[in-house]
Amino acid sequence: MALKRLVLEMGMGTDLQGRDYTKAAVRALRDALWHNSLTVVPALGYDREDMRVEITIGVANPDAVDRQAVADALPYGSATVTCVNGGLDVPSDDGTRVTVIANAAAVVWLDVDEVAS
Repeated sequence: MALKRLVLEMGMGTDLQGRDYTKAAVRALRDALWHNSLTVVPALGYDREDMRVEITIGVANPDAVDRQAVADALPYGSATVTCVNGGLDVPSDDGTRVTVIANAAAVVWLDVDEVAS
């Protein structure tokens, strides 16, 4: 068996006024995932739970993201979540609120049988 990268999905999410980095991160992951149907995994004879998903979240304040909440948004497989500097904070015109923009990248891996050559 060999771990193979099957899919890269990308998304963007926001929290418009609450300055909630976790909410924006979860929305970014959902944006990435909800535009796809990964039929390749069952087509290869594997269960969707066999997927390993590496999630990277980019936000202006990575330490403010609840990584477990992001992982819990994944419908199948096991997740690892890494948060890095990225995304964008956009202050309101009066400076009292901040819109948080998060970016997500989800890489799907599967441990598959090697084909003999």
